[in-house]
Amino acid sequence: MSMGDFWGAESDSPTTLRKPVSRQDRSLDDRVPFLARLEKGERESLLSLGRTIHYPTRSVVIRQEEPSAHVLLIVHGWLKVTVSAVNGYEALLALRGPGDIVGESAAVSGRPRSATVTSLETVEAVAVDQDHFTGYLERTPSAAMQLLSLTVDRLRSGDRRRLEFGALTVSERLSGLLLELARTHGFSTDEGIEVAVPLSQQELAGSVGASREAVTRLLKVLRERGIIATHRRRLVILRPDLLRKTDQLYD
Repeated sequence: MSMGDFWGAESDSPTTLRKPVSRQDRSLDDRVPFLARLEKGERESLLSLGRTIHYPTRSVVIRQEEPSAHVLLIVHGWLKVTVSAVNGYEALLALRGPGDIVGESAAVSGRPRSATVTSLETVEAVAVDQDHFTGYLERTPSAAMQLLSLTVDRLRSGDRRRLEFGALTVSERLSGLLLELARTHGFSTDEGIEVAVPLSQQELAGSVGASREAVTRLLKVLRERGIIATHRRRLVILRPDLLRKTDQLYD
């Protein structure tokens, strides 16, 4: 694997991973991926334990309730993390991209997978078997602490999300999600800010805890007002300044 390709800071690709952060930086949050938290030697040692796997677009790479067997370290591409209710409703919990780790909770606890992970585009990842991964953490306490830090950051993010679900309307949650996607996954085009991660309307609905019908109606309003443009699994934000004025958008 070319680490230069993986960490290349000069690329303008929306899926390029940011540079590794300093161990002294205590201002991390859940958007800083696991591999970026590790020292170079720790990162290379972990990656050397695995094997490279390629997944085609829209393929299930981890399935909810299956036994744990490995963790995945994402090199290129984006995946979605979802959970399904008995009635079939699918909630979108998170997006994971270059440098992120998935499947670590089940690998550490030995319990079945708590969520399904699906590729949103072609994905390259390094799969590390459960025994090799847990052995690595035992040998590398600093990496284990970084994994614990990431887990805490993700829990805090989940707490904020639950608060938003109780305090904000669906329209406010949708506007906030679109702005967040533009900030974290957007890149400039002649048309506007295009969101690099291809999400369907159902996936947007699952992310804000609403029905697909409700999100479809809200997106229609935003299109009619020239704030966004939508295509098949492609979203462009034309007027982020207006998107911030949620209370005035849907009157």
